[in-house]
Amino acid sequence: MAGKVHTFEEVANHNSKEDCWVTISGKVYNVTPFLEEHPGGDEILLMNTGKDATTEFEDVGHSSDAQEKMKEFYIGDIDTSTLPAKQQYTPPAPSSTANRDSGDSFNILL
Repeated sequence: MAGKVHTFEEVANHNSKEDCWVTISGKVYNVTPFLEEHPGGDEILLMNTGKDATTEFEDVGHSSDAQEKMKEFYIGDIDTSTLPAKQQYTPPAPSSTANRDSGDSFNILL
């Protein structure tokens, strides 16, 4: 059953114990009624609001029973065009001092 399509901003605004939505694999779940039952505690669900929690969900290795239970909380899909761009890690450029120091150390070792 296809549900309503929600914007990222709309889902991110549901981020409290009284109203908690999470996004996993492009689907939106209202997990508010499950907060007290969640074996990992409500904090972990609350920490995963306002972002795509797919990686965190998969990293835990949820059982097939847990995945089946999720169907109870499904309320729609995320509008992927509203998702923020993922930021990529860019390592800092080495400073010229660091390069000179490492070269001096190398020469001393020789």
